[in-house]
Amino acid sequence: QVQVVESGGGLVQPGGSLGLSCAASGNFFSINAMDWYRQAPGKQRELVATITRGGGTTYADSVKGRFTISRDNAKNTVYLQMNSLKPEDTAVYYCKAAVIRVRFMGESDYWGQGTQVTVSS
Repeated sequence: QVQVVESGGGLVQPGGSLGLSCAASGNFFSINAMDWYRQAPGKQRELVATITRGGGTTYADSVKGRFTISRDNAKNTVYLQMNSLKPEDTAVYYCKAAVIRVRFMGESDYWGQGTQVTVSS
């Protein structure tokens, strides 16, 4: 089985910073891309940032220049550093890992349970 667990959410004032972590554990061969998504109340879940196993990154336009995604392959962990936070960044943030459970087999997506980020004064 594979577990994906996020941590680091909380309440922060506008303009502040917050860091999220997401660790994958269990029995698997490797992890390809890791993503951060978010879902605000009444809105669809949206992709925030992606990082490949090799470190290539992409970001949603709304967070470019403010958020930074990184990963530690040895720890099977992905991070999201969020700076200059705005009230509209308030959402539940989810991590998704594309996991290869057995070598030479295809990947499957595993999601974390989500962590709440609230930006408010």
